[in-house]
Amino acid sequence: MKKNEKAAKNGELRPEYDLAELKNGVRGKYAARYRAGTNLVLLSPDVARHFPTGRAVNAALRKLIHRAKIVRRGR
Repeated sequence: MKKNEKAAKNGELRPEYDLAELKNGVRGKYAARYRAGTNLVLLSPDVARHFPTGRAVNAALRKLIHRAKIVRRGR
């Protein structure tokens, strides 16, 4: 077993890590965003070409949902 592997198993940091740089972290920085349940979707390139922004995608989907509701009611 190598020296670095032993240190990792003992819970020690590797010598190449600078503790001075690691102390500026913020605990829970993205926790609120995670709790909000943001849902990311990857669009295919051919579809993405038609939508310049995320707002444009949302607007198109809302229109589609609205029209689908109208069609279902009309049955």
